[in-house]
Amino acid sequence: MQKAQKQRMTRHPGLGRLTAGLATATVLCVTATGCVTVHGELEVLPGAKKSEAAQALEDFTDAYNAADKAFDPALDADRVTGSLGAINQAGLKARRTYNPEGNKAHKPLVLDDATYVIPKKAGWPRWFLADTDSNRDRDGGKLDTRWLVVFVRTGPDAPWKAAYLGVLPASQVPEFALDGDGLATPVKPQDDELAVAPADLSASYTGYLQNGSPDVFTPSTSTSGWRETRRTTRRAGFSYQYIDQPLTDSTFAPLGLRTEDGGALVFFNSKHFERQVAAKGLRPEVNPDVKALLTGEVNSTLTKERVSSQLVHVPPRAAGAGSGADTGAGGKVRMLNRLPGLIAAKGE
Repeated sequence: MQKAQKQRMTRHPGLGRLTAGLATATVLCVTATGCVTVHGELEVLPGAKKSEAAQALEDFTDAYNAADKAFDPALDADRVTGSLGAINQAGLKARRTYNPEGNKAHKPLVLDDATYVIPKKAGWPRWFLADTDSNRDRDGGKLDTRWLVVFVRTGPDAPWKAAYLGVLPASQVPEFALDGDGLATPVKPQDDELAVAPADLSASYTGYLQNGSPDVFTPSTSTSGWRETRRTTRRAGFSYQYIDQPLTDSTFAPLGLRTEDGGALVFFNSKHFERQVAAKGLRPEVNPDVKALLTGEVNSTLTKERVSSQLVHVPPRAAGAGSGADTGAGGKVRMLNRLPGLIAAKGE
């Protein structure tokens, strides 16, 4: 990110981007924001210290590079979770199958120039966002991007794990709403001040892909464009079927941060199935990645299962509009990034 943008994002007193108090009662509270309060830990605290966040980013990068070099999912299994973990582990498993000697083209991933956006919350799990610069792009100009990595920790003795990754042009990284201590505000799962509540995003997205409703997303390649691509996909002798399912449980819960414009930056997940059925005498194509994750035998039918994470900007709810309603011009959810990955395949 250019220095001018960096300064604009950090113009807050006492900002540090990136002792639990014990009560007498034991409380358990689980929500889609990942709020879990146990053993009486009720005090609202920063999700992490900046030094912890920096160490988590370093530990993840080291583990990711080791796993990528060897194509060995075991080497970073304890540093990834959620959709990012599912995609990472399946991808490494597949590539190891047809490259047992490892990754001869390995180039170490570098994530530096990090800014840590740390929300304050009670209980576990705790989480934070690392806004980083990677060595996978071209610095300066339109191709310059920021990697936003969300880290989650489920308990005081658990390691920090990367759960989400979003890649954005530097100009699209928003300004977060921060308090006087530089801490961010997490959004609630059923936040009625947003055009779509974070807990409803996955169902809204998969419902839209299936039947065009609810129409709460701005046009993009991952929304209206994807629907059109599916509608127009044709291949002689083959039929295509698509099933989209919400994915919100446990480690796949949405996470979001309030932005200065009154909206929120939200990560959420979904699951997608693509089924190809071939006419008599034909057979669906099976590439090496699919073959490595395949169960069953492909005769006339191949079903691919993918997990996808989305990064969106959710605007404030328009006056009088409900969470699932079309909020009108300027009031729709804007898709910023989508990260899909094949995790399984089935032949019939």
